[in-house]
Amino acid sequence: MSKQKNSGGLVYSTNKTLRIDEENEELNTLEPGKQHLRVWLEKNHRGGKTASVIKGFVGTDDDLESLGKTLKTKCGTGGSVKEGEIIIQGDHRDKIMTILTQLGYKAKKAGA
Repeated sequence: MSKQKNSGGLVYSTNKTLRIDEENEELNTLEPGKQHLRVWLEKNHRGGKTASVIKGFVGTDDDLESLGKTLKTKCGTGGSVKEGEIIIQGDHRDKIMTILTQLGYKAKKAGA
């Protein structure tokens, strides 16, 4: 069993007056100039194939999907958006860095 996300770790209570307010805070997307993205190169758990991974995006899932689609199109390769990360197939870090800076994002190569 898993805990509820917004209950603060509370699993069960006998208190009948206890009320858990579910917070539906929609995460607003920061402007590109305020975003600090990291571009990683990963091989782990990918069958020996390399992938460029962009981490650190703060915003809605729709905006993340849109940025992912733009990067995949401009790099001319496949990829996906999972768990707040953009995954681009292959080593396209330099191209991704150029694209992100042109779009106004602050990006930095990270990792090994």
